[in-house]
Amino acid sequence: MAIILRLDRMMADRKISLNELAEKVGIANVNLSNIKTGKVSAIRFSTLNAICDVLDCQPGDLLEFVRDADRDAEKEASEAR
Repeated sequence: MAIILRLDRMMADRKISLNELAEKVGIANVNLSNIKTGKVSAIRFSTLNAICDVLDCQPGDLLEFVRDADRDAEKEASEAR
């Protein structure tokens, strides 16, 4: 996956527990845990907005784009042709 979730790092920086954040955001612990561990393929903007509001951060603090090595190799091969 090219998008990495950094919620765990932000929670540690803010010294907030999963239970506390889930309560303040208004979502179930299990759903927040899935977001935290990257076991989701999508996140609603309303959820992202609430998380950013509680943690006082920007979406870019929680999401990181990492280019897949396979895609890089394929791109380089096609450019070499």
